[in-house]
Amino acid sequence: MSDTRHLDAISAIVGTKGLVTDAADRRRYEVGARYDEGRALFVVRPGTTEEVSRIVAYAVSNGIRLVPQGGNTGVVGGSTPDQSGTQVVLSVDRLSAPLEIDLTNRTVTVGAGVRLSTLNETLATHGLFLPIDLGADPMVGGMIATNTGGARFLRYGAMRRQVLGLEVVLPDCNGTILDLTTGLRKDNAHIDLKHLFVGTSGAFGVITRAVLEVQRVPRQVATALLVPRDDEAIPLLLTALEEACGEYLSAVEGISRNAMKRTFAHVERLRNPFARGEIPPYAILVELTRNWPERGHEAALPAVLETVLAELFEQDDPLLADALIGRSEELWALRHSLPEGLKAAGHVIAFDLSLKRSDLVPFRTEIIPLLNAEFPELELCDFGHIADGGMHFNLVHPGRPDAAYIDRVRDKVLDVVIRGYAGSFTGEHALGRSNQSLYDRYTPELVKQLSGSLQGALTEATMGNVRFASANRAPR
Repeated sequence: MSDTRHLDAISAIVGTKGLVTDAADRRRYEVGARYDEGRALFVVRPGTTEEVSRIVAYAVSNGIRLVPQGGNTGVVGGSTPDQSGTQVVLSVDRLSAPLEIDLTNRTVTVGAGVRLSTLNETLATHGLFLPIDLGADPMVGGMIATNTGGARFLRYGAMRRQVLGLEVVLPDCNGTILDLTTGLRKDNAHIDLKHLFVGTSGAFGVITRAVLEVQRVPRQVATALLVPRDDEAIPLLLTALEEACGEYLSAVEGISRNAMKRTFAHVERLRNPFARGEIPPYAILVELTRNWPERGHEAALPAVLETVLAELFEQDDPLLADALIGRSEELWALRHSLPEGLKAAGHVIAFDLSLKRSDLVPFRTEIIPLLNAEFPELELCDFGHIADGGMHFNLVHPGRPDAAYIDRVRDKVLDVVIRGYAGSFTGEHALGRSNQSLYDRYTPELVKQLSGSLQGALTEATMGNVRFASANRAPR
């Protein structure tokens, strides 16, 4: 069947406003957030779940490979087509309805194409928010498909914890619509199938609607930048903060000197908060929150933080070299600007690593001299989530390294991460073309076999036989 007949058939489903065929207009769907880009046959933008169903059914019947796409903010090539020009991008950006808030249940029913910023702006009028803190502005469908985490994972967890229900279009010849939107917090009446679609990058279907649990916006916030005595003090500080602050502790984020230096240099709106502008080797952003206003019988949260920090300074062997208590907006602006600062600094060879919390410092101590010896031109600009073992391990190259060079760097780093520390090559960025080879190399064969069996069983159960291009083939 010709491309023209495909276009005519899809146009009959979504209308001309639901199709993007012009090369210039397709670019924003074809180019990802970091170096990845491809070429789509065309882009289809369904406006309803029923349209998604009909598109999927047509694609399955005609052997068209679909790439479901949310906000296209991912950095592993999971949301963009390849270079073949044969894949069709299925954008959910028109799936913006419904957006229904249930105050009693503290939930929101939301379309997959609603952006995080839009959702939180709407929730804020009711004193609520979706507590996933990111530097990007993704869409809900993509956040669920990748099980997005973020900087406040310590307090609220990843998207999986927020998802109470899903509506999904399955990849079969009927475009079967699976409705799992009861929104119940507890239900052991059957297998909880919604978890098949959280964090699996679209391998099992297109998410079109979700029921999410939302949280009350904090009414008190206290934030500080801590300078640890040395690297060995970092895990000790985390333990001490958890013991002293308990449930108030909502974020513990580490930032290296190089990452801060590059960001201050390239993001003019930021103010360097350190005395005389002297950036320390490492800093830790700490946030405490309460969901209620100040009460006369309890210390205000900034005072609680000051007391905790004073106790840390007064220890016989202090863990802190310095501490800066500042405005939350200013300190978080530094954290959120790090990707922008690094992008302007050079070519970023990025890793989204996950290790045990206790292994973050030992890994960093081991890998730095190894990289300096073999790749002295690289600058390590790392930052990440100390509290959950996540590390955005970014290596900035001053030029334009070729694919062979990047592969050598990746092999060096990941061999230490995975074979030395039993870590993961993707803590929260999920799977895409950029890391398919890593999945193939490092994922145990039994895990791959079981994952592929699940994918096959789901489509066979509805008499289909297709794989989405988007899941970037991981299960196989």
